[in-house]
Amino acid sequence: MKTMTDKKGFTLIELLVTIAIAAIVATIGIPSFSQSIRNSRLTTNINELVTSLNFARSEAIKRNQPVTVLKSGAQWESGWTVFTDLDGDGIKDASDTVLRTYGSLSNNFTLRGTTGFVNRVTYQASGISANGSFVLCDNSDGNNIPEANTSRVVIINSVGRVRMGADSDNDGIPEKNDGEITSCTVSPFTN
Repeated sequence: MKTMTDKKGFTLIELLVTIAIAAIVATIGIPSFSQSIRNSRLTTNINELVTSLNFARSEAIKRNQPVTVLKSGAQWESGWTVFTDLDGDGIKDASDTVLRTYGSLSNNFTLRGTTGFVNRVTYQASGISANGSFVLCDNSDGNNIPEANTSRVVIINSVGRVRMGADSDNDGIPEKNDGEITSCTVSPFTN
């Protein structure tokens, strides 16, 4: 004979407590997961830019001729092309060879170059280039202002070497020449 204590299952109170705990864990975990996805996308996009710049520099040295990285559209986030630039003018001519083409970034991202890098970066046969920087931002909120952990800075020195801008004050916004970047769409510094 079966008694009431032999029944298996959840009581309504046990079920409600379990749902409440799951809701609390999801509320805490989902924003953290969103930040991880944002950081991963920023890292992927900036690594693609750094890779293309290092590739252009090494090809210029290897081929002993200028190589240019040229933006594909109105802004860098539209993508860019790396090509041999026989006359060094930064314009893709019929005699130039396309080495690689990079696609556009997703809609929320902005990528801007400083004054010397508004349209292109050209590496000479020796691997040198002009000084300059790029700012990449996840501009999901559309305010064009870098916020903590939403931006990266790439700095190119006159020897052509690429490095990441540091965040020396640990506020999540990288600096260049001891000044924080202040805009995602307007060049925030001169070099």
